[in-house]
Amino acid sequence: MRRGFQGHYVTRTTAAEPFQAFVPAPLPPSPALEIGFHLQDLLGRANRALGRLDAITTLLPEPSLLLYFYVRKEALLSSQIEGTQSSLSDLLLFESQEVPGVPLDDVQEVSNYVAAIYRGLALLRDELPVSLRLVREIHKVLLGRGRGSDKDPGEFRRTQNWLGGTRPGNALFVPPPPEEVLPCLGALEKFLHNDPEPTPVLIKAALAHVQFETIHPFLDGNGRIGRLLVTLLLIAEQAMAEPLLYLSLYFKQNRQRYYELLQAARLEGDWEAWLEYFLQGVVDTSEGATETARRILDRFAQDRARIATLGRAAGSALRLHELLRRKPILSIQAAVKELSLSAPTVGAAFSHLAGLGIVREVTGKRRDRLFAYTDYVAILAEGSEPLR
Repeated sequence: MRRGFQGHYVTRTTAAEPFQAFVPAPLPPSPALEIGFHLQDLLGRANRALGRLDAITTLLPEPSLLLYFYVRKEALLSSQIEGTQSSLSDLLLFESQEVPGVPLDDVQEVSNYVAAIYRGLALLRDELPVSLRLVREIHKVLLGRGRGSDKDPGEFRRTQNWLGGTRPGNALFVPPPPEEVLPCLGALEKFLHNDPEPTPVLIKAALAHVQFETIHPFLDGNGRIGRLLVTLLLIAEQAMAEPLLYLSLYFKQNRQRYYELLQAARLEGDWEAWLEYFLQGVVDTSEGATETARRILDRFAQDRARIATLGRAAGSALRLHELLRRKPILSIQAAVKELSLSAPTVGAAFSHLAGLGIVREVTGKRRDRLFAYTDYVAILAEGSEPLR
């Protein structure tokens, strides 16, 4: 349904050049959403797929392990949309205090996003609702170190920003002027708290994401916070227990359509088209994540069975394999420290795993060598290749 402008323009001037900034109308849309049979069916499928993904955490022997990597994959994908060139391997190397293969600013940005996710989860556990305070807190962490740390971390903007172009006058889209930011955010916060009316959580998350992106309340980091807002809403409203849904993969793979539908919702009021796109993303991403978890469990089981054939060497090799599940890129020195085994024993265990094709040495060096649990890293990294 095309409702026309979902807000109004205001004229402002910068450097003697007038421009038009868009101020969105409060949510929910008016006239109300038309949830016909197709959208209702898609909403049901999305809820079921999300439920199956959430339930898988009760079946896993180590749900924290899956969560560890899903959080990092979401951080990586969301940061790639904003232009970083990090890979999952770069992030894992950085966290292990090894040198990644991309500029440190890129991988620091991803690492900050991981920290922002955990900060948001901690605030929710402390019973802080999804609110402007929570959004500012996670933004402070997101931009706290490295690139963007000079862009007022944790503070809503007091100057005009724009998307595309070199200035507001030739921009593709100009968000609300600074004096309108807090009123727009206040209305969004009310909507999140079911004022003026309750809204089903997936619909609420879909609409709120567009509204946050439209307001663009920070000088930097708006896209990443807007995507994280979806995850935190689902957890806050108990649609998920853990942040296992990484929609950034879907947004990355369908990014042109993503940008087109954001504009269509703002300027034409076609919220239904956006909602269809968003719900399909929930279905695809949930089903994909559930399948990935099953494949990881199968990989672990198959590899443990192969290691068990090593005879006397199996004991130390199995302990190393257990460690590689948590740290799939690892040096001999780090494994010695973690396992409290001698360097020769760990070196022999790596050799056995390499002989079975489970790990591969990735540096090509004689000293300070690193080994990767290759098949496992490949499953984790699917879809996370940097954008070029």
